[in-house]
Amino acid sequence: MKNPKWNREEIILTLAFYHKYYPSIPEKNSNEIKDLSKLLRKLSDSNNESINLKYRNENGVYMKLMNFHHLNPNKMNQAQKPLIIIAEDDKDLSTLIATQLEVAGMQVQVCHEASHVARYLKNNFANLILLDVHLPDDTGFNLMSDLRQVGDKTPIIFLTGENNEDKKVNALEMGGDDYITKPFGFPELIARINAVLRRAETVHDGEVTQNASTTDEPFEFCGAEVNPHRLEVTFADGEVESIGRKELGIFTYLASHPNKVLTRKNLIHSVWGIHADVSSRSLDQYIVKIRELYKSHSLTLDDFRTVHGVGYIYDLKIPE
Repeated sequence: MKNPKWNREEIILTLAFYHKYYPSIPEKNSNEIKDLSKLLRKLSDSNNESINLKYRNENGVYMKLMNFHHLNPNKMNQAQKPLIIIAEDDKDLSTLIATQLEVAGMQVQVCHEASHVARYLKNNFANLILLDVHLPDDTGFNLMSDLRQVGDKTPIIFLTGENNEDKKVNALEMGGDDYITKPFGFPELIARINAVLRRAETVHDGEVTQNASTTDEPFEFCGAEVNPHRLEVTFADGEVESIGRKELGIFTYLASHPNKVLTRKNLIHSVWGIHADVSSRSLDQYIVKIRELYKSHSLTLDDFRTVHGVGYIYDLKIPE
């Protein structure tokens, strides 16, 4: 059975919750989401809508909040704002840091445990992590090591109350980008964040170009020839169409990973860079643009398929 349609009272209640926490959204397994789920189920019970009870669980509530987030027109204004994860177990300090960073024009996501950071980064992007060396469930050093092992290069600034030179050196040698000792002034913290972001932006601007031009040699994609050097696609009808670097990046990445299911996150990392704050919706708009381009030349892109809930696959048939 399909998820029952949300009624007016449920939407109002959930929307009020969303605005309370915006621009951040509590994690799926957080107490806040659990409490909202319980409240919605009580509402369904009181309205004799027992069919809704099992669908207003934590997962269903979180998905509805994410729908609000994707449809929020104000989120467009957030697109150019860097998103900073604050991994700090001191709730008062993390709230204070979050307030200062928001005033400075940044988005924030507060996590109080290392596991929360890891879960968040599986499905979301961040431009930088402010990482306390000591978290309740693990050390910041271990978390950084785990992230680097899976290829996550999100810049990290360590926060610590220990003014220990050996630990500072160790943190930087392990792959940290900066190290700041508590107590610190917020102007200094914000200046350090901006400095690290500038360095990361320079590096990843180059990576985007590199990803989109791994070869200058033309290659075939779904019945048309893509020319990276000229930023053109030549179709079987003889027509030549100009494309942008984002489209080229998508073509290149798909063509170099045939017969593999590629997540939206894979594609965004490849084309925009690992630290880009780009939504899946933006990627999907480029995919639609590519499909329409092929359709205008009577090509259907049958080999390029959507894997619902995951991403895409370029299902290249290899001749026997």
